[in-house]
Amino acid sequence: MGSIAIVTDSTAYLPKEIIDEYGITVVPLSIVFGDNAYEEGSELSIGEFYKKLGSTDQLPTTSQPSIGKFIEVFSQLGESYGEIITIHLSSGMSGTYQTALTAGQEVPEVEVYGFDSEISCTPQGYYAVEAAKMAREGATVHEILKRLTEMKKSMRAYFMVDSLTHLQRGGRLNGAQALVGSLLKIKPILHIEEKTIAPFEKIRTEKKAINRILSLFEEDAGTGVPIRAAVIHANRLEKAEDVKKRLLNQYDNVTIDVGEFGPVIGTHLGEGSLGIAWYKE
Repeated sequence: MGSIAIVTDSTAYLPKEIIDEYGITVVPLSIVFGDNAYEEGSELSIGEFYKKLGSTDQLPTTSQPSIGKFIEVFSQLGESYGEIITIHLSSGMSGTYQTALTAGQEVPEVEVYGFDSEISCTPQGYYAVEAAKMAREGATVHEILKRLTEMKKSMRAYFMVDSLTHLQRGGRLNGAQALVGSLLKIKPILHIEEKTIAPFEKIRTEKKAINRILSLFEEDAGTGVPIRAAVIHANRLEKAEDVKKRLLNQYDNVTIDVGEFGPVIGTHLGEGSLGIAWYKE
């Protein structure tokens, strides 16, 4: 066990076995349906969420962990660790990262270092796992943060949503007005730009959108460098597995995971979304 604790939030959607294997502490965000709030992961599974989403007219809202929750988590970890690296979803999408930093200043007995993933879902999980592996091997905070910053340089993610309604209603899409005119006829490809979700290209059909994302992937994977990638889906496992198979058949320099857009991110993207994220290993 290293002397550095690794914390992330539930939007990394890390499988339980990974959380346990690497001893990562996960602070949950919440989803609010009407008057009921559910902690992501522990009180509402991904499957239950999409079932609920499909049967409600009212779009759920999301809420970040309270500062009190972070103070409690950091204080507890401070009893066993001297330092904490806390890794969160993009500060452009949520105040979680900022809240964690503020909480860190309230806990003098342990040194808290923040890392803004500037993304979410499986890529955020990749940062947390990499940090945990390095901490276990005895790396210093400085070495870990340097490596995460290095990973960030080649991290790319593109995703397609089934419809933009969720993003618009949730106020999460910048530049959306440009797409409004042809909202119903397109499968827009989105990416993360300056820490927020932004339109990348308008594409007419899902098939073309997926092919376009694969051609962006080819720009890096085609060079032969080792790539770690994730096909991420919002309740579309079969389609995600298809894409994964397609990539494995085409490249032998790529390690591929299948990840999920869980409740908090799924609230904003909507069911049926599909994306690929990757970085050069």
